[in-house]
Amino acid sequence: MKQFFIRSLIGGSALSVGMFAAPSLAGVYTFGQGSDAFSLEFVSIGNAGNAADTTGNPNPSGAVSYAYNIGKNEINRRSIDKANIGGGLGITMTDMTSYGGNAGNKPATGVSWNEAARFVNWLNTSSGYEAAYKFTTTGSNDYNELWLPSDAGYDASNPYRNSNARYFITSNDEWYKAAYYNPLTSTYSDYANGTNTKPSQDQAGAIYGTIGGFAFPGPYDVDAAGALSSYGTMAQGGNVWEWTESASDLVNDSANERRIYRGGAWTSNAAAFDLNASDRSSKFGQYDEYNLGFRVGSTSVVPAPGVVALLGMSGVLARGRRRTAR
Repeated sequence: MKQFFIRSLIGGSALSVGMFAAPSLAGVYTFGQGSDAFSLEFVSIGNAGNAADTTGNPNPSGAVSYAYNIGKNEINRRSIDKANIGGGLGITMTDMTSYGGNAGNKPATGVSWNEAARFVNWLNTSSGYEAAYKFTTTGSNDYNELWLPSDAGYDASNPYRNSNARYFITSNDEWYKAAYYNPLTSTYSDYANGTNTKPSQDQAGAIYGTIGGFAFPGPYDVDAAGALSSYGTMAQGGNVWEWTESASDLVNDSANERRIYRGGAWTSNAAAFDLNASDRSSKFGQYDEYNLGFRVGSTSVVPAPGVVALLGMSGVLARGRRRTAR
């Protein structure tokens, strides 16, 4: 496949993209512009075709037939604020004054599934990709609709997610694999720290095997919340609960369904059952709570519309530079 080299619109780093699709490396990606720019770091989840875990919940879980990327950290408040500049997305967050404060690097909590999906759509459309989730109304907390066979990017196996999108809320299996699967041993751990031993719960912050914030009034900063998984994601166990894309029955065939969330939070009790791979919960998409947030996944292959859009935009920028030079 022929390769084209384009310049990142924001960061200035060279990206290699194929004529239709090319590997999309994990790393730090920037969204927005100027003072409203923010960055998200993604880690690679490879080992495509791994076996499922038959001891967790739901059973089985964690088998993913393709490579993908997932956010190293939970989405923070700053990212929501910058994407939501001027209230354009209509997303609201919980006032965390009583739980450690509202600093920008704290996890974005009090965000419903519907609001998280609109944020993810913004990541896509602001970067030249198709929206992941279909919304036909403007209310920030209105439910999505299913993509239809007549829609470009329709995926019969998952009518929630458009296959031409690059960014998405991770499914239960995608989230579970990133949290509990060990690619070196091809086994699953009980906790998202790569072990079967319950992480300690203290104020140590980003020390491997701990959950920052349990003894603290609220969650830790998203990049100092401890508990690295075998893949290197932080705080999939603890800090805040995290939405997944999946319906509670694991069949995404109705927009008005309860959505799975998992991973536990700083509010989890000392027994830490909430942190275990055997635990999950679900709520309807309009639900939000002070200890519930989310992280974002991305494809490991740039969708074709995104490549076309990026190439087109790079051409516009190049022409703009030539005009300036004259």
